[in-house]
Amino acid sequence: MKIISYNVNGIRAAISKGFIEWLRQANPDVICLQEIKATQEQIPVDAIIDAGYPYQYYYPATKKGYSGVAILSKIKPNNVVFGTGIQHMDFEGRNLRADFDDCSVMSLYLPSGTNIERLDHKFMFMDDFQTYVNELKLTIPNLIICGDYNICHEAIDIHDPVRNKTVSGFLPQERAWLDGFMKSGFVDSFRHFNKDPHHYSWWSYRAGARGNNKGWRIDYNLVSDSLQHRLKRAVILPDAVHSDHCPVLVEIE
Repeated sequence: MKIISYNVNGIRAAISKGFIEWLRQANPDVICLQEIKATQEQIPVDAIIDAGYPYQYYYPATKKGYSGVAILSKIKPNNVVFGTGIQHMDFEGRNLRADFDDCSVMSLYLPSGTNIERLDHKFMFMDDFQTYVNELKLTIPNLIICGDYNICHEAIDIHDPVRNKTVSGFLPQERAWLDGFMKSGFVDSFRHFNKDPHHYSWWSYRAGARGNNKGWRIDYNLVSDSLQHRLKRAVILPDAVHSDHCPVLVEIE
């Protein structure tokens, strides 16, 4: 199974930049999208079906033009779960899960901490999400949590760790949470295969950051420890330019 996670920063904008043609060529079995910023009625679902994805699930935020996640699949899931059941998470459309025969794939959009209020919300979200996943793993041990975590795990995952140490996304408390989350039973699929620096999944639109590769790695495909022996490949796809993020891919045997 080939799975891609992609924060598209507005699915309609991404489509106008060739996203559907790219999707046809990339040809994942499942793609998890974040920050779709649209409702299903605003999305050309027939064009996506024509690209090979008859199974489409959209979970937009209550607020129009904001947040939202989606899963597009070639394979029909056995079950789809919209949200977590935790109200302060779900009204922003941040979690969607599709259960297949021997694994479940989740699209996650973890909040950013753009100000003190949102940072407090982010920490509450992270704590409640950890509890939710701990309980979920009791019945669904084979989880693949794909998405924009809005956190760089280690210094290797950000272009300037010294100057960014007080910026949300690289705060010690955020990094400690992500480290603990991984140690609770998940493999960072990209780092499983690649230990090299200078691999990022998001770049600011300012000051030519992408052209100069001054980026952050905040998009992950985290795979349950129980699936580690089935990891085949994990790569970042920086040549896809429909967003300020790029896609991240994992293949499972």
